[in-house]
Amino acid sequence: MAGAAPVYCVCRQPYDVSRFMIECDICKDWFHGSCVKVEEHQAADIDLYHCPNCEDPHGPSQLKKRRNWHRHDYTEPDDGTKPVQAGTRTFIRQLQARTFPSADEIVLKMCGSQITQRYLEKHGFNFPIMVPRLEDLGLRLPPPTFSVMDVERYVGGEKIIDVIDVARQADSKMKLKNFVKYFMNPDRPKVLNVISLEFSDTKMAELVKVPDISKRLSWVENYWPDDSVFTKPFVQKYCLMGVKDSYTDFHIDFGGTSVWYHVLWGEKVFYLIKPTDENLALYESWSSSVTQSEQFFGDKVDKCYKCVVKQGHTLFVPTGWIHAVLTSQDCMAFGGNFLHNLNIGMQLRCYEMEKRLKTPDLFKFPFFEAICWFVAKNLLETLKELREDGFHPPNYLKHGVKALISALKSWMKKESVAEHAFEIPENIRPGNLVKELSKVIRSVEEEGNRPVKSQGIHGHCPVSRSSHEKPSHHSIRKARRLRDHSIKPPTNLDILEHHTQEVLKRLEMSSWEEDVGSSKLSMKFNKPLQPSSTVPDQKYRDNGLRLLLSNGRIIRDDRQPFADRSLFTADSEDEDDRGRSRKTKDFDREKPCSTSGTENKAETQKPLNMFFESVKSELRNGSSEYSEISDSEGSEDDCTNQLKHFSEESGSSGNEEDEPKTFPICKVEYTGRRIPCDPNFQWSDSESTCKR
Repeated sequence: MAGAAPVYCVCRQPYDVSRFMIECDICKDWFHGSCVKVEEHQAADIDLYHCPNCEDPHGPSQLKKRRNWHRHDYTEPDDGTKPVQAGTRTFIRQLQARTFPSADEIVLKMCGSQITQRYLEKHGFNFPIMVPRLEDLGLRLPPPTFSVMDVERYVGGEKIIDVIDVARQADSKMKLKNFVKYFMNPDRPKVLNVISLEFSDTKMAELVKVPDISKRLSWVENYWPDDSVFTKPFVQKYCLMGVKDSYTDFHIDFGGTSVWYHVLWGEKVFYLIKPTDENLALYESWSSSVTQSEQFFGDKVDKCYKCVVKQGHTLFVPTGWIHAVLTSQDCMAFGGNFLHNLNIGMQLRCYEMEKRLKTPDLFKFPFFEAICWFVAKNLLETLKELREDGFHPPNYLKHGVKALISALKSWMKKESVAEHAFEIPENIRPGNLVKELSKVIRSVEEEGNRPVKSQGIHGHCPVSRSSHEKPSHHSIRKARRLRDHSIKPPTNLDILEHHTQEVLKRLEMSSWEEDVGSSKLSMKFNKPLQPSSTVPDQKYRDNGLRLLLSNGRIIRDDRQPFADRSLFTADSEDEDDRGRSRKTKDFDREKPCSTSGTENKAETQKPLNMFFESVKSELRNGSSEYSEISDSEGSEDDCTNQLKHFSEESGSSGNEEDEPKTFPICKVEYTGRRIPCDPNFQWSDSESTCKR
């Protein structure tokens, strides 16, 4: 049919980019390797390929002739001048004969219970950690009898896996069942190694639980949102199956991830190099060299340490450590990679190095930039919460956030934003996020010299946004307060209570004991209390006027209402007030007492004088009305304003009527004490309080 896609192979199917194909050197047709039973790693050994249709007339395929054992291209003539390349049989033999400094100088040997987030936050995660036993790691694995055939049963024999041809240091693909068949065959024509079988989406995932510490620290576990349009990275569960003499050359794990390894059976040898500035620069230069495979990187650095990981041992390798791995005997191991907050700067540095080296996406951390945006958003909330709770973020987090801000800004530059825009999450405003994060970290640094509490990040890294266990902001902040209750910062209520106590102390003291020139009962008192020389020495303990205060606020007001509308505030003048004003209308016409002699001043004092007359009338008649008022700002203002006017009135009442006058007493119930509002009120001997 015109326009139909061309078909190939004995199966007559269109071309499929995901399947390996080989060309027949006779008929020039292309064939799927799986259809003609040719594996991808075997094709490199074929010199002339004859398809099944051409084998009868032209004979079988012809293999390449081996001329050396120390070069990736073993067909090169061996003239003794070309150096040994990594992974070849000669290289492995020389490597095993080398001597290296013992890793005991740098590797920390610890038990599982010691590897906690608190420990790593305090001491850092900068050196490899060896754990000889599984106890207290939280790591669950199959028994040591678990074999490669069990892996095939749980994962599926048809799964396509990546395989490394060690002698050529080249990648190829094959079905898992074919690799298992190769592994079980004692006669192996070449060395094949599997190091990237991630099985989180298979039945075998149920058999393996990652170490607790890697899960608690992991960015993916704690920060990756469930509703992300990006596929969640699966890098936590790898199965490594290697035959004897398998070798992986020096490398840094993708994205600068930290990694855990556990040897189920067999043995692996790690060659470890510190990630110093000098070593990282040498590594980048070595990686970009065309003669990389001919130079053993361990010879270029000051020290390369040898670390043997035996059966049942677990090794944690921190961010940025350069390492190579030799499988000294058939081995099955489990491992996983994780990003975390402890070494953000080094992780970003490794990622930028990968970009400069043009590392293929297949060998990079999936959606590395996307998770950096997610982390930035969460760390912004974390820093804000720490500031609200009075905590100072640890230094590793401050340095990490600054490195993250620098990276995000570089990705947002005009000349490079198109390259990075794909991994910016839809629900994140990158410019605003970077601006806010920069502002917060700047404030944190400005407060760095102040004496504040220092607090590590909570076990969910720190305010976890994981999809499984997402604690609320309230619960996290409450937990922090419980952990540090002895140094709890003062709350608004504490400040208000302290202020109320100071005001009440002033009310207790006689007015002549205060500094009249500077004393004020509160910010709302405009005039200090003045003693009245004409106030009779009377001890009225109950005159029917009660103000009940708690924490500086009126909670009960049993005063007789009065009718002058000019004394009402906007907040307190409601229908009930107006109703009570009409009931007491007759008090408005009583003549106020004044000694000023001026009509204007009498007019000014009229409302309050009427209020005092109404109180006296109430006491004469023995009548009292009670009303409850709400704990509102309006009620507080009313009480304060009346106290203020009462203070002013007491200074001008020296020549009032000769009859004894009843002064209002404000009975304040606060910590079991009653405080008079009258500055000249005298306590009895039994109720007198200590002077200042």
